[in-house]
Amino acid sequence: MHKQRGMTFIGLLFIIAGIMFIAVIGVKLTPAYIEFAAVKNAIAKIGKDSSFAEMSSRQIKDNFDKSASIAYITVIDSDDLIIEKGIVTADYQVVVPIVGNISALLDFKASSGSNTSPGTSPEAATE
Repeated sequence: MHKQRGMTFIGLLFIIAGIMFIAVIGVKLTPAYIEFAAVKNAIAKIGKDSSFAEMSSRQIKDNFDKSASIAYITVIDSDDLIIEKGIVTADYQVVVPIVGNISALLDFKASSGSNTSPGTSPEAATE
């Protein structure tokens, strides 16, 4: 007697539905990650500016606004930036609707990092 092997049509439909569900989630979440990359690049650009140590908070925010308008950053505003001790940080959340009443909450945090070694001041690093 010959035993049948293989996948049933219903099994194939379940696999296709699972792949489609994962694809939909990926398509919905990708723009948020692309915009986060733009936010990181804008903050990194500010941090690498040679006059960053002398910039006021207003100048830093203006530079971010210019980068944000070029990169179409809409999820965060310059007023949302945290500027302290020579480091610019953006900490924000994005809610992405998936389907119906199901949503994904994404936490993002980008920082310019430190331009100097720990324990040194910006004046000591330039000497």
